Amino acid sequence: MSQEFFQLIADELNIQLKQVAATVALLEEGGTVPFIARYRKEMTGTLDEVAITHIRDRMAQLAELNQRKETILKSLTERELLTDELKEQIEQADTMTVLEDIYLPYRPKRRTRAMVAKEKGLAPLAELLLAQNETTDPLAEAAAFVDTEKGVEDVDQALAGARDILAEQITEDKTARERIRELYFTKGRFYSKLIKGKEADAGKYENYFEWDEPVATAPSHRVLAMRRGEKEECLMLRIKVEEDEALGILRTLFVINNSPCAMQVEAAMEDGFKRLLSSSMETEVRLETKKKADIEAIRIFAENLQQLLMASPLGQKRMLAVDPGFRTGCKVVLLDEQGKLLLHDVIFPHGSSQKALSDAEKIKKVCAEYKVEAIAIGNGTASRETETYFRSIGLDKNIVIVMVNESGASVYSASEVAREEFPNEDITVRGAVSIGRRLMDPLAELVKIDPKSIGVGQYQHDVEQNLLKQGLDDVVVSCVNKVGVEVNTASKPLLMYVAGLGPQLAQKIVEFRNENGPFASRKELTNVPRLGARAFEQAAGFLRIHNGANPLDGGAVHPESYNVVEQMAEDLDCTVSDLMTTDALRNKIDLKKYVTDTIGLPTLTDILSELAKPGRDPREKFEMFAFADGIEKIEDLTPGMKLPGVVTNITAFGAFIDIGVHQDGLVHISEMANQFVKDPADIVKVHQKVQVTVMEVDVTKKRIKLSMKEPGKKTEAEDKPKRKPAPQNKNKRGQKPKTPQKPKIDPNKSLASQLTLGM
Repeated sequence: MSQEFFQLIADELNIQLKQVAATVALLEEGGTVPFIARYRKEMTGTLDEVAITHIRDRMAQLAELNQRKETILKSLTERELLTDELKEQIEQADTMTVLEDIYLPYRPKRRTRAMVAKEKGLAPLAELLLAQNETTDPLAEAAAFVDTEKGVEDVDQALAGARDILAEQITEDKTARERIRELYFTKGRFYSKLIKGKEADAGKYENYFEWDEPVATAPSHRVLAMRRGEKEECLMLRIKVEEDEALGILRTLFVINNSPCAMQVEAAMEDGFKRLLSSSMETEVRLETKKKADIEAIRIFAENLQQLLMASPLGQKRMLAVDPGFRTGCKVVLLDEQGKLLLHDVIFPHGSSQKALSDAEKIKKVCAEYKVEAIAIGNGTASRETETYFRSIGLDKNIVIVMVNESGASVYSASEVAREEFPNEDITVRGAVSIGRRLMDPLAELVKIDPKSIGVGQYQHDVEQNLLKQGLDDVVVSCVNKVGVEVNTASKPLLMYVAGLGPQLAQKIVEFRNENGPFASRKELTNVPRLGARAFEQAAGFLRIHNGANPLDGGAVHPESYNVVEQMAEDLDCTVSDLMTTDALRNKIDLKKYVTDTIGLPTLTDILSELAKPGRDPREKFEMFAFADGIEKIEDLTPGMKLPGVVTNITAFGAFIDIGVHQDGLVHISEMANQFVKDPADIVKVHQKVQVTVMEVDVTKKRIKLSMKEPGKKTEAEDKPKRKPAPQNKNKRGQKPKTPQKPKIDPNKSLASQLTLGM
C-alpha cells in the first residue's frame, strides 16, 4: 500500500508516522484488530481498537481513491485528453469529491444541448461571449454563425446554442461547484411536503407534511425519516437554497461587466444553475446527508449493541426458562449449568384455576428435584402475568426470577443454528432455551442472532447495509474477544467471532472437540485440521481452557509469552500457579528485567495484571431487577406514576424504556435530565435500570411518554437569566417544528471513529 497515505492518517489521528506504518504492516500480514490492539502494543505504540480500525478503514478508502485516479487517468490517456497539468491535478486530489469535480468536464456523457451546439460550430461564439468585450456586438457576431445546413436557422438560435455551451461550462467549473456546494451545505434547507391523496398512508409522517429545516443541522433520524417517507411515496422531498444568493456567487465568478456579451453570459449562468447545477448539487447533498445520517444511525446502533452484548451475565446456573403465552400456554424448559436442555413441557397458568394449581405443583417438584437456581421469563405476551404466577406459587425464596428481553429469540428459533443445535425440537422449545441461555450469558447467546433482529437499531433497514454489517461485525468481534471464549463449551457461532478463526475453523474446532473430547491445553488447538500457525497466533490469547494442564491457558496471557512468565516464576523460586495466587510474589517482580527487543513494558504490564486476575470477566456483576407490582398493562398507567424500568433502545432523539406493560415508553431527549442533553447515550446505556415518571398515556395509539427529570429541581434553562427569545424556526404554516432542533453532527469525524467503540 502506498506510503503517501501514512502521513495523512497520522495527522488525522495525531499519532506518529511509524505507528501507522507498523499497524498497516500488521494488517497486511493478516493481523486482526483485537489481536493487534492486545498483543502488539510495542509495535503500534499502544494504539487501541478505535485507532487501528480507523487506520484499516482509511487505508481502504484511500485505496479506493487511488484506484479511481488510475481509472480516470487511463480513460483520459486513451481519449488523448490527458495533459501534464490535468495529470498533476488528478494526482493531488485528496477526496473523491475533488477528483470527480476535476474529471467532470472530461467525463463521457450522453448527448447534451452543449454537445449539439458544439457540433453546429458554435463554440467560438461562446468564447467570444465569455470574453465579455465591451465593444463586441453579440448580434453581429452571431450572424456569422447562421448556417441552415448545420441547423442554425437564425441569430437567436446561434446565441441560444452558445449559451448552452456556456451553461454547461459554468456548471462544470471546479471553483463554481465548490462555492455552490458550500452554499448548499451551509445554507440549504430540506423541504418536505405531503403528496396529495396519500393522507391515509402517511400518518406516521405527520410531522413532515409541511416541514423545512436547515441541511446543516438536520439530525440523522429526521433525514432518514423524510427519505423513507419519500421512498414510500408519501412525501415530496426537496433541497433548496436561495436562488438569488446562488446566482450572486456565480455572477462574481463569471460576469465581469455590464456589456451586451455579459448579459448573454448571465442568461447562460441562470439557465445553467436552474437546469443543471441546482439538481446536481441537490443530488450531492442528498448523498452526503444520507451518508452522514447512516454513519450516525450505525454509530448509535453499534453503541447499543455493544452495551447489550456486554450486559451482565447471571452465570452458570441450573434454571427454568419460560416462553410465556395465554391461549397456547407457557413453554417451559429445564437447562443445566452449561445451558444443555434436560427436559421441556407446557403449562397453562392462565387457564382454569385447577390446571394452574396442578401446574404449580409440577413446577415446584421440578425445581426441587433438579435444584433449580433461577427462572428466566421472556418479556413478551403474558410475561407480567406469568411472572406474578411464578412468584405466587411458593417456590424456594433462593430461586431468583428474572424477566428477560426476548427480542430476536423467535428469529433464533427458526434459524439454521437452532436447527443444528436442536434438530428434534420445535421452535417453541428453541425459543425458550434461547431465553434461558440469554440470562446465563447474553454475549454467548446473542451472537447467534443477526444484530438487526435484536431490536436496538434506528432506521436500520434504511442505512447502507454493507456499512452497517461492517460496523456491527466490528462490535461483535470486539466484545467476544474482550470477554474471551471457553473453547471447550463455546458454540460455533461464538467461536467464529474469535480473532483469526471464522466459520470454517470454528466448525473444525467443534468437530475436533466432539470427536476427541475437551482440549486439555491451548497447544492441542494446533492439532485441529486447517488451524495453522497464523490462525493459532491470532486466536490463542482469546481462547480459554479453565482447569487445564497449564494454568495460564485459562487467562489472557498469550502462549508466546508463557516463557516470560515461567522465567519470572523461576527467578522467584516458585510455580506459575504461585504467581497467580500470591500478591506478595507478584509485587517482587521487576518488569524492566524482562524487557527484550520483542516484548516491552506495555505487554509485561498486561501480563502482570492478568496474573492477578486470570481470565477475569470485564462485564459488570449481575443485579436483580423487578417491575412495579400491579402495573402489567398500558391501561394500568396514569400520569404522575413513578416506576422502575429498563432501557431497551437508545436513539438520537431519546431512549425507550420497558416498564413492564408490554409496550416500551419513550423518554424524549428533552426529558432525560434537568440539564441540556446533547446525546442520550451520555445519560443512559442499554440494559440500565432507571426510575421514570409517566407523563402521558395514549392507549389507542399505544404511546407512553416518560420523563427522567428530577422533580423539584430547576432545569438548566430555568437557572439562566431571562432574555429576549431568539427567532423561532417555523414551517410554511407558521407552526413551530414538532421536534426540537438537535446539535449539529460533526461531519468531519472519521468513519471508523464514528462506528467503532473504544473498549
